[in-house]
Amino acid sequence: MKKLEIVGYKRANLGSKGAKDLRTEALAPCVLYGGKEQVHFAVPMILFRDLLYSADVYEVALNIEGDVYRAILQDAQFHPVNEMILHVDFLEIIDNKAIKIDVPIKIIGNSPGVIKGGKMIQKLRKVTLKGLAENIPDFVTADISGLDLGQTVKVNKLVVEGCEILNPMSNPVATIDIPRALRGKLTA
Repeated sequence: MKKLEIVGYKRANLGSKGAKDLRTEALAPCVLYGGKEQVHFAVPMILFRDLLYSADVYEVALNIEGDVYRAILQDAQFHPVNEMILHVDFLEIIDNKAIKIDVPIKIIGNSPGVIKGGKMIQKLRKVTLKGLAENIPDFVTADISGLDLGQTVKVNKLVVEGCEILNPMSNPVATIDIPRALRGKLTA
């Protein structure tokens, strides 16, 4: 996983009024859980740009007034109209304890079906993995180099060392769609 550091400040006032006051100062209310205790803190919203608006998976080093925690992004809530960050949840990474996280899928290879005129459609963008933080990859690769027209690569063909895939094994990852112009020629 890629690494990112975020600096935050402990929150004194918990609750909706305290959170609203933080948002007016361009601070996002956050919580870190999964460890010995929950930590409530606030972070300047600008620091979330790389973390939230990227498909990459990051291990975050949370520096909260000198205390450093290893964590992953668990959830982020946004305002429905203006897309302002309302709240961010982090899960603390504990050594020798498995975590669940969504990792992007990267398609590799050239499909003979695409060369014949088919269209590659990626049905699954992320796969859910369970494993130790050290074993979580930046992305999972799906090879489409053996797919012809109408064929599909499924989750059971993905290989991830040291992690367990939690998605159903029969779910399609990518398929080579037959265009309408070719359908009549193939059946005739």
